[in-house]
Amino acid sequence: MCTILAHLIQVCRTTAGKGSPGVPVTPAGGMGNNGRVTRPASTRAARLDQVCAAAVEVARAGITEVDADDVGDHLQVVAEGDRLVTHYFECRLAGYRGWRWAVTVTRVQRSKTVTICETVLLPGSDALLAPGWLPWQERLKPGDLGPGDLLPTPPDDDRLVPGYLLSDDPAVEETAWELGLGRARVLSREGRIEAAQRWYDGEHGPSAAISTAAPAAARCGTCGFYLPLAGAMRQAFGACGNFYAPDDGRVVSADHGCGAHSETLIEAVETAVEELPTVYDDSAVEAMSVSRAPGSVEAAEPAEPYGHP
Repeated sequence: MCTILAHLIQVCRTTAGKGSPGVPVTPAGGMGNNGRVTRPASTRAARLDQVCAAAVEVARAGITEVDADDVGDHLQVVAEGDRLVTHYFECRLAGYRGWRWAVTVTRVQRSKTVTICETVLLPGSDALLAPGWLPWQERLKPGDLGPGDLLPTPPDDDRLVPGYLLSDDPAVEETAWELGLGRARVLSREGRIEAAQRWYDGEHGPSAAISTAAPAAARCGTCGFYLPLAGAMRQAFGACGNFYAPDDGRVVSADHGCGAHSETLIEAVETAVEELPTVYDDSAVEAMSVSRAPGSVEAAEPAEPYGHP
C-alpha cells in the first residue's frame, strides 16, 4: 500500500511539472511557493457613473433634516464604486463652517432611476471641530475636586503598588515588613518621580517668583521652620511650618526660598552724628548793668540783700 501511494505522489509531481500550468511542483520536504496561484486584489479605480453623477437635484432633495436654505452650492461628486456616487453640498447651518452635506446615490444596472443610499454631514478640511474626547480622569485639573466630590483611583494606577510589595522607599519598607499591616497601596517609584517633578516645577520649587526674589542664602533647606518629609523624598522636599510664610503648610523643595527665612536678620543701621564739644569759660566775669523802670521800687525801701542797688 505504501509503495502504491508513493508512486501516485511521484506521478502527480511529474504531471504538474510538465503540463499543468499554474500548479507549482512541491519540492521534497517543503510546502512550495504559492505565489503563482495567489492573485493580488484589483486596485482599479472606480469609474464615475454618469447617470448618478448627473442626479444632483435628486441628491439635494434627499437632505430632509434641515431647511432648503441650509443646503448650499454643489461642491463636487466622487465615485465610490460601480454605479455608486457621493455628492457634496455646502452646509450653511450656523456654527458648522467648513462642513459639507454628503449624499450617496446609486442605481440598478441598466436602470436610469437613481436612489439615495445615505445622507450625512461631514467636516471639511477647514471645518470647526470640537476638541478630541478625553476620559474624565485626564480632564481633571488641580483644584477641580471640591467638597463632596469623589475621585476613585483605578486598580491598575501606575502611581501605586500594593503595600506588601517591596519598594525602594525605606520609610515604607520598614513599616510594611515589621508590622505586615498598614495601607493597602503605597506610592510606586513612578508615582514618587511624577509627584517630585510636579512639585519641583510648580509654585513651590526654586523657579517660583517668590523664590527668585528672595536672598540667595534664604533657602528652605536651611530654614528652622522647614520640616523634611520622610523616606526617599526627605532629601529634596519638606513642609513649611512658618505661620507668616506664604507657603505655610505646603510642601516646598529644599532649594525653594522666601523672605520669611528663620535666619533673615535686619541689621540696625547706625547713623553717625557729629557732636560738638561744649566749652565753658569761667576765667572771665562780664559786668552787666541792670536798669529798672522809675517808680517800680519805693525810694525809702531798703536795698536788696543780693547787692542790687
